[in-house]
Amino acid sequence: MIEIAIPLLGLGCGVIAAIPVVRRARRSEVSVRVSRPSDGYRSPRWTRYHHALGPVGRVVRALVGRRAQRRAELRLEAELPIAMDLLVVAVGAGAPPQRAVEIAAIWAPPTVRVALRQVLNVTELGGSFTDALDEMARVAPILAPIADVLVASARLGAPAGTALARLGDAARAQLRRRAEIRARKLPVKLLFPLVFLVLPAFGLLTVAPALISALHHL
Repeated sequence: MIEIAIPLLGLGCGVIAAIPVVRRARRSEVSVRVSRPSDGYRSPRWTRYHHALGPVGRVVRALVGRRAQRRAELRLEAELPIAMDLLVVAVGAGAPPQRAVEIAAIWAPPTVRVALRQVLNVTELGGSFTDALDEMARVAPILAPIADVLVASARLGAPAGTALARLGDAARAQLRRRAEIRARKLPVKLLFPLVFLVLPAFGLLTVAPALISALHHL
């Protein structure tokens, strides 16, 4: 009886676990059909065959895309204070906003450097500096406060150093808060492998053999 019950129990758990995957796959398929892929994103090669993999492939592709976008946002958020410090130094030395962006684009961390270089590329092709900053804020909302300060300085001549310094302090405080939140969540995350992996394995290795042996002797 035990030999039959265990496979049936595993099959039932597998079916229950597959239900949310199928639902997520249907939602992902609709979103893929409706939305237009971003210009700067190229999915990994294996995710291009998600249609051949069926619902599981669509779910994996959606999850990979969201995780990649989230990692890029976290990298940008972590590099933001350094970029603001560079801009503060450049503006404090008397550089105008566009020249400050050029200086920051040379020494900034890689993710912020790409965003700043895109602004400079637009200006080199004859585009407006303020329009390029507005586009940067639209593509990367995390950089919107920097763009707003630089646009105000370029259009109205407002001093940008003090505002950028305040933004840098706020960005560092935000990073500290996020680190504290992750530290508080760690014990809760450790409960999952303990409850669903360690304890069941301990039960299978200790309780199950004794129970099966007792049933055989009945």
